[in-house]
Amino acid sequence: MRSWQVERRKRTRHLIELGGLVVKAGIVELTNDDRAAIYGALLWIAAKLQSHERENARNLWSAKGRQAFDGERREEQMDRRT
Repeated sequence: MRSWQVERRKRTRHLIELGGLVVKAGIVELTNDDRAAIYGALLWIAAKLQSHERENARNLWSAKGRQAFDGERREEQMDRRT
């Protein structure tokens, strides 16, 4: 496989994973798949990350994400036990 194909597949996988996070967070259902609303929310996040609130926002969002991932991991472990 050529290097450009490998890079393209990596990029495609990365984009799919990012889209999966949007779905996993429930954004698609909560907005009725309103692409303008989703894009607007992402632009709001980007603006927040470009502001003086960057560090606080990023820390808050990272902690919330880690907490959600940990909760899901615990649920999966509990499901495997039953």
